[in-house]
Amino acid sequence: MSETDTKSSGGHRELQGEALSAAARVSLESTGERWTGMRAEVFEELASHKRPVSAYDIADNLSAKRGSRVAPNSVYRILDIFVSGNLANRIESANAFLVNSHPGCRHDCIFLICDDCGTASHFDNDSLTGALRQVGRDKGFADVRPVVELRGLCARCA
Repeated sequence: MSETDTKSSGGHRELQGEALSAAARVSLESTGERWTGMRAEVFEELASHKRPVSAYDIADNLSAKRGSRVAPNSVYRILDIFVSGNLANRIESANAFLVNSHPGCRHDCIFLICDDCGTASHFDNDSLTGALRQVGRDKGFADVRPVVELRGLCARCA
């Protein structure tokens, strides 16, 4: 396995670096969206963080790199496109975002978030999230999207 990918606990390939950016571009363009320079910059900034990051932090970091202001609203719009295109995940409890290291792979991720250091990881369990979807349907909901976040202390902080 190369330095640009690893296997996740879910068995699919987790990409990094150039391979991740290339896969994200292909995945986004396959949905009919354009991969613009600004979208590439936002994706690269998001991918550089191991912890969930806010749109404001991304905007601040890009502003510093560019030497001109990047509006958080612009970053939010791009992140919304990334979330709907499965290039990023929104961590609801933190109002922050985490890059999807396996673009194009459709799972309902279950997030593990450390309350001390803030790191986040995920795993996939289709039978658990499928059961949650079914309960939602049984209760009359359509387009059910499970959002599952487990908070606690990671092994390093425990």
